[in-house]
Order: sequence, then C-alpha cells, then structure tokens
Amino acid sequence: MAHRTGGWRVRRRRLIAPVIGAALLAITLAAVSSAASSAKPAKSSAANAQIVVGLITKTDTNPFFVKMKEGANKAAKAAGAKLLTAAGKFDGDNASQVTAIENMVTAGAKGILITPSNTKAIVPAITKARAAGVVVIALDTATDPQSATDALFATNNYKAGVLIGEYAKAKFGNKPAKIATLDLSPSRVTVDVGRHNGFLFGFGNTKAIAKATNFVSDSKIVCSQDAQGDQAKGQTAMENCLQKSPDINLLYTINEPTALGAYTALKNAGKEKQVTIVSVDGGCTGVRGVKAGKIAATSQQYPLKMASLGVAAVVKYAKTGAKPHGYTDTGVTLITNKPVKGVPSKGVAFGLANCWG
Repeated sequence: MAHRTGGWRVRRRRLIAPVIGAALLAITLAAVSSAASSAKPAKSSAANAQIVVGLITKTDTNPFFVKMKEGANKAAKAAGAKLLTAAGKFDGDNASQVTAIENMVTAGAKGILITPSNTKAIVPAITKARAAGVVVIALDTATDPQSATDALFATNNYKAGVLIGEYAKAKFGNKPAKIATLDLSPSRVTVDVGRHNGFLFGFGNTKAIAKATNFVSDSKIVCSQDAQGDQAKGQTAMENCLQKSPDINLLYTINEPTALGAYTALKNAGKEKQVTIVSVDGGCTGVRGVKAGKIAATSQQYPLKMASLGVAAVVKYAKTGAKPHGYTDTGVTLITNKPVKGVPSKGVAFGLANCWG
C-alpha cells in the first residue's frame, strides 16, 4: 500500500511539473511582451515630441525685432515646432536676456536664437546653455567673442556702414564734413562698433578697419551721442548736438528710428536741408523716410531671413544632431532715391518691396 501510494505521488509530481513550467514560461513571456510594448510608446513619444525653439530679442517694440519674431513664428509653424519668445525691457537689458535663456533651457528648448543686448556680458549664460546641450545662434548681432555661439546669422554690419559712408563721401566730394554720430549705447556692442567704424571707413578713414573692437576716432566728428536706437532719444540727442555744433552737415545714425527722431529736431531748428542723413535698417518706415527726402540713404537688412534660417537650423539639429556653425551673411542693400556713381544701390521701389515693419 505504501509502495503504491509513493508511486502515485511521484507520478503526480511528474504531471504537475510541466504544467507549472509552462505557466511560468507564459508569465515570463507576458512580462517581456508587456515591457516591450510599454517601451515602444515611450520611444515613439520621444521621437514625436514637439521641437521647442527659443527667440530672445533686444526689445519687443523696435519694428526690426517685431519682424524677426514674425519670421520666427512663421518658420516654427511651418516646421511644426513650438516657439518661445522673450525680449529685454530696453536695448542693453542684459539681465532680462540671461533670465530668458535660463527659462528656455528649463522649458526644454533644443535651440535658442538671440540678438544679444550686451555682447560680452551675455556670454556666460550662453556658455551654460550650450553645456546643457542647447544650440545657441546669434541673430543680427555677434557675441564677443563670436565663437561664444554655435553660429551667427546676420547682416555684415561693417559692410552696411561702409555702404552709407561711401555714399556720403560721393555726395560730399571735397566739401568739408562736420559729422554727428548718433550711436547705440556705452556698452559698444559689436553691431554698434561695426556700423560706426564701417561708416567712417567708407567716408575715408583708413584706420576704421573691420577688426577694430571699439570706436575709431575721427577729427571730422564734432558730436557723438548714444540714443539707444530710440526715436524720441534720437530727437533729444540731435538737439544736444545742434547746441554743441550748429553747423553739422552730415549725420550718421545707428538705425532709422534714431534718424527720424533726429530729422524732427533738425526740422524744428530749420536745419533739415542743411544736413545729409544716412542710416541702417531698411524698415518700411525708414524707406518711406528715404522716399520723402528725410533720409538720404539707408543700408537695408533682412531680419525675417535671419529668423527663418535660425529656426530651420534648430529644427535640423533636433532631428539629425547636425549643429550649425560659422557665419551666414543674410545680405545688405543700399537704398536711395538719389544714386551716386561708384556705389551700388537700389531704388525706393525695391526697398519698399523688401522692407519690414
């Protein structure tokens, strides 16, 4: 009896073992299958995550930066990307730009496009963002050093200055010039230096070379003021210059809002026909100022192109890992109603067809 019972138990163990093994195998396979299926959606989700692009401008009121933002929005929408935007409270507001970079990195931006207000002070924040894997592209204004960003998409600001300087020199010929310059800010960012020195070089100052890192002196300059690219401040600055040197006959301005403010001061003083004004930007208001005879010539640049190229570069990086690098010249054209021999230019019709703002 005991022998038969023991044999039955052995046979039962032999029958149960395969069943338990099969059950364990099924559970294991189910677990593996479940893990695999749960992993697939995560991978797909990461691949399909919306690309985030940041845009930080100097201000959000200058028509140049308004157009830049418009271009970035259009490009981001076309690429299916999400655009985050921020701006300084005024031209030169580095603190707000630093905060914006930090916020955008935290928000998961793959790349940040920036027009730096302070080209040196912003570098540590940019370096930190790049160390976190974020591509940083400067638009319009290079950082100092330029290598602080992955790439630069901008007008050749020195060339823009040279064009209006050459134009003014051709207009003046041997006539003595008493020059006023209405510049940007005491921080002397790269765009400020490039345009100012380019103008002087175009007018004949051979010391004002492109590599200069600060304003080059010129005995023909009788007044220089900083107007922060602002129209009202441009008017005030010109009023100050007229008090100092009433016989000014040539005015260079950092941008067209400053030029139009200065024109108001000249008109109020009855001197608008005495002074030749040259500037940089190519905004629609500025080009209309050329048409009206308020501005003699302006170097037109293309902010929409800068922004669209920047967004495209960030999207490409997010998708392929390919980083943009170096400098891309987005072009500049001299716009005037009164062309001069030897200086290439386009008329107001071209300027209005390609202006912004």
